[in-house]
Amino acid sequence: MKEGRAAAALNVSSIQMLSVQPDTKPKGCAGCNRKIKDRYLLKALDKYWHEDCLKCACCDCRLGEVGSTLYTKANLILCRRDYLRLFGVTGNCAACSKLIPAFEMVMRAKDNVYHLDCFACQLCNQRFCVGDKFFLKNNMILCQTDYEEGLMKEGYAPQVR
Repeated sequence: MKEGRAAAALNVSSIQMLSVQPDTKPKGCAGCNRKIKDRYLLKALDKYWHEDCLKCACCDCRLGEVGSTLYTKANLILCRRDYLRLFGVTGNCAACSKLIPAFEMVMRAKDNVYHLDCFACQLCNQRFCVGDKFFLKNNMILCQTDYEEGLMKEGYAPQVR
């Protein structure tokens, strides 16, 4: 028998900003239970909200301003950052071995994950930009120059055509 673990599903919902039509009956806000008489309202979780009422339960940010999605878990409505901080998976950087928080942007090379600042050639420390060519050799990130120099030292230079 194979052992497994139960996992909660990721509950992501979209947020829509709608303009209130003047000739329609005002909708009730799911946050404060008052009528929405503003020019705009938010629709999320199949409910209607004042822009000020749809907030992250942790940081209190207005979810309509920080993106078009919200996250729910354990009866909490959360922004992406707080959802990942509370329930996301963390890992270690392949270069410095320090912890990478779940909400932090990362760079990936095969199965390795790196802090943005650590994603650099491990011989000359040249940082890479989006679209730059890099090489992964023996789990080391190398720039093209250091990779080719290493190949020449090993006795088999890359073919130049």
